[in-house]
Amino acid sequence: MTPTKPPIGSYVVDTRTGKAGIVMDHEGPYVQLRPYGGGREWDADPRSVRHATPAERWRAATAHAHARGRGGVP
Repeated sequence: MTPTKPPIGSYVVDTRTGKAGIVMDHEGPYVQLRPYGGGREWDADPRSVRHATPAERWRAATAHAHARGRGGVP
């Protein structure tokens, strides 16, 4: 059975890495994720991806805002 891939634009967590990301595309068997606020995309196995909680989304947005305030992006 093939795992269901989350919709493009949804906020998810890659449970292998613990990183939150936004679903950018589905390529072959993978889900392509990008960190909140931009950055390098990575491929994730759909079986290791789950929807992000509101708290996880908030943490990702806050980390991005703090990094921008320091002149860098995480």
